[in-house]
Amino acid sequence: MTELKIPADLLPADGRFGSGPAKIRPESIKALAVDRADLLGTSHRQAPIRRLVAEVKEGLATLFALPDGYQVVLGNGGSTLFWDLAIASLIRRRSAHGSFGEFSAKFAAAAAAAPHLEDPAVLFAEPGSIVVPAAVPGVDSYAWAHNETSTGAIAPVARVQGADEDALMIIDGTSAAGGVQVDVAESDVYYFAPQKTFGSDGGLWLALLSPAALDRAAEIAATDRWIPESLSLATAIDNSAKDQTLNTPAIATLIMLADQLRWLNDHGGLPFAAARTAESSTRLYDWAEASPVATPFVADHAQRSPVVGTIDFTGVDAARIAAVLRENGVVDTEPYRKLGRNQLRVGMYPNVDPDDVSRLCRCIDWILERVAD
Repeated sequence: MTELKIPADLLPADGRFGSGPAKIRPESIKALAVDRADLLGTSHRQAPIRRLVAEVKEGLATLFALPDGYQVVLGNGGSTLFWDLAIASLIRRRSAHGSFGEFSAKFAAAAAAAPHLEDPAVLFAEPGSIVVPAAVPGVDSYAWAHNETSTGAIAPVARVQGADEDALMIIDGTSAAGGVQVDVAESDVYYFAPQKTFGSDGGLWLALLSPAALDRAAEIAATDRWIPESLSLATAIDNSAKDQTLNTPAIATLIMLADQLRWLNDHGGLPFAAARTAESSTRLYDWAEASPVATPFVADHAQRSPVVGTIDFTGVDAARIAAVLRENGVVDTEPYRKLGRNQLRVGMYPNVDPDDVSRLCRCIDWILERVAD
């Protein structure tokens, strides 16, 4: 491919558009390297790190306006591990799932493979659309993704009408959490990892748990079900109450997460973050709808994610566009690897400047003038 040099005045000020790991603010790097460097290499059982964990919990409680009785709980791993933890510690007998992309499908598949559970009830939707589970008698846990990172489709977070009275609503918030408005009271478990909106690294799961979820974890822990300690939500709840985790956490991840939460809350919290991602995504989707070769993959406007935008192309190889962008320092616009579409995927979390999204669109137009068939 002939090298294409995008003019400097077209380029974004920051060329990171990853959907996870996502852009980290320079201030968070400074917090890690300078301001709180003395915490690195110190014991996670001692007061300084426990204060850091408490700071993260308080920041999340503020950001999400945590309802009375809910608790912030955290543990090592990530959202993928949390699926196994939910199978071990939250689902009593049978779950129901909305499956509309790679990650919502993986949770459903994990529940189906669990030998101690009944086969789950699963509703499927084609990638690019959404589905939430419907009420099924005897189902004690309902699960779906708030935002499907693989496809850029966003689903509502609301309790399933007609569900059994004690059924839990378990929502994978990983790529939506902190960048999209949500009423946490409409869920019992809203879980996520910090490598997207929260401008940090992976290796940690965080969950906002209702009193019903706390009770369910205690109930299952009291049965004869064998639960590995690392998958015991009751154990994680107990450790989180002490501002620590079962095993050694990544201190660097906690430092950057705490800094990001301060930034979000200082600028207006969730309304600020949601307005910022809405502005970025409006610019991207408006550009795509006006383009002769680009089209938003998610057809329904209401289902288009404000934090992860997927754009299909016709008449041009999207992989070539992504390659030229990468050669010019604009990175991670490639589509989700298993989706197999001729598209770009753009992360637009709160750390991304909406003006940089506009510059990205101008860069793509510049490339299209030179590579379109």
